Amino acid sequence: MNELPDLTALNHAEKDVLIHALWDVVRELREDVVGLRVEITQLQAEVGELRGQLAKNSRNSSKPPGMDGYAKPPPKSLRKPSGRKAGGQLGHKGTTLKRAENPDETVIHPLPETCDACGEKLGHLAVVALEESRQVFDLPPTDYVVTEHRIVQGSCTCGKAHLSVFPEGVIGPTQYGPRVKAFAVDMTQNQMVSVDRTAEIIQNLYGLQISAATILRMINEAQERLLPTVERIGQAICAAPVAHADETGMRVAGKLHWMHTLATPIMTWLGVHANRGHEAIEAFALIPAMLGTLIHDGLVAYRQYTCLHGLCNAHHLRELTFIVEQSQQDWAQRMIDLLCRANDETMAAQGQALPKRRIKAIRSAYLALLTNGEALNPPVQRSGRRGRTKQSFATNLLGRLRLYADDVLRFTVDPHVPFTNNLAEQAIRMCKVKQKVSGCFRTFPGAQAFCIVRSYVATLKKQSINPYHALVSTFQGHVPQPRFA
Repeated sequence: MNELPDLTALNHAEKDVLIHALWDVVRELREDVVGLRVEITQLQAEVGELRGQLAKNSRNSSKPPGMDGYAKPPPKSLRKPSGRKAGGQLGHKGTTLKRAENPDETVIHPLPETCDACGEKLGHLAVVALEESRQVFDLPPTDYVVTEHRIVQGSCTCGKAHLSVFPEGVIGPTQYGPRVKAFAVDMTQNQMVSVDRTAEIIQNLYGLQISAATILRMINEAQERLLPTVERIGQAICAAPVAHADETGMRVAGKLHWMHTLATPIMTWLGVHANRGHEAIEAFALIPAMLGTLIHDGLVAYRQYTCLHGLCNAHHLRELTFIVEQSQQDWAQRMIDLLCRANDETMAAQGQALPKRRIKAIRSAYLALLTNGEALNPPVQRSGRRGRTKQSFATNLLGRLRLYADDVLRFTVDPHVPFTNNLAEQAIRMCKVKQKVSGCFRTFPGAQAFCIVRSYVATLKKQSINPYHALVSTFQGHVPQPRFA
């Protein structure tokens, strides 16, 4: 029916038929409108979610800074201004190059041969040394040294022949010494230089040719010598009252693997596994033995173990910042202020526990802010589909903050528990640098060797022990041991 019929020409029955037909059309249109509204609501939700994903960066989410691209987010620190001037503060120990009391070489610079005014020769003049002098610090010329070892034979008066022996470790007609090995291992596993570039540096600095395959054998030798010490490091971390854990993806042999770390202020342990969660934790057999507090980012696999848990609040601050920027919800900003203020109070306490009254006040304010946030972000009711109903980002965060309130606020109760998981993230960061340099680990044993050597080196650096000197000693047969407590 494209045109309205002449109603005057219709009888009552025909008009009734027309009315029913029009009513059916209206009903169908109403159903279509309802369907369109539902579809529009869904599309709006999807658009909002996609916009939220585009708005995420390293400042308001867990995305690494490398994924920000060229459009870096403007810096916005959550720290309060200290009021101090920029630069070194009064009493700061500087690192200015200081004069040496006993220089290795002294050069006396003579006068010119003739006077530039009259042309008379100056060789007969008596000179006086001035107190003014200048010192130049430089590196000595470098070259490799070849040491030839020989043995001798002699006979006793009784007739028995005696033969001297080569030193321990001197096993072939030619070989590289412990300093070459330590330099190669330090460059690749500590300074994160590629194997090929390490060979090039040794060639350029010392004129010594060395192949990439030889450097890889040096790394394998180092990890064999260091393995018992690194195993002790892992066990000591598990016995510590507070330890930090983290994990990051790593390409190994063309497949995704996971680099795991455990850390304390004086020790670092690294391990690699094909699994991120429970299977890897059980294989390493370290966290299951922990009795103290484990600080982490909230990976569910850690929850299976009976040790106490503390959550990284740096992650919470970033997630709350995202809600403030995208939704302008006041509760999120007030939660940021509360957590930062509580952290400032614990830092000011200098290792002492906060008063119980203050701990209770912080927790009450924390729960009140969660209640405010939940009123603005009620959970979506079940849709009838199988599985969990998808919730908004804010709703999920509120749920975690309430469910794990004890772990979020543990830093206010235990003065030994830090506010963040930065120790573990710092240990992981150098692994990502290694991946950026090398692209991936070509073999799983190569990744394991990196973890062992890097665990040892990172632990030494935390304890202000020179890694290169320790590696030299390691290749000489004595592995310097770090402190384990």
